Amino acid sequence: MNEIEYLLDTNIIIGILKGYVPAIALAKEVELTLNKAAISQITRLELLSYSKLTNLEEQEIRAFLSNCQVFPLDDMIEIEAIRLRKKDNLKLPDAIVAATAIVKKLRLLTLDQKMLNKYVLN
Repeated sequence: MNEIEYLLDTNIIIGILKGYVPAIALAKEVELTLNKAAISQITRLELLSYSKLTNLEEQEIRAFLSNCQVFPLDDMIEIEAIRLRKKDNLKLPDAIVAATAIVKKLRLLTLDQKMLNKYVLN
């Protein structure tokens, strides 16, 4: 497996799967390949726990995620998420995703403007 470069936020995955133009454009801009992408464990939880998810959508999500490395929540990510949440009043899932990108030194791919302006590494 190639070296991981990107951490995918939940909204970018949904956008790619639904063909949302800004998500597709961002993926093309960075020449995204899933073997260079990872997700936070919280992203997998968010994607698969949506109450109105159809069986087909779940299959598509699982197929997509099977090509990404998953970073579990660990002590370093937890400490950083707590710091970010206190400092910036982020929602807990956003704090965990941002903390994962920071701790793992990955570029965060997100459509969330609040996160984009503060946590995206170039």
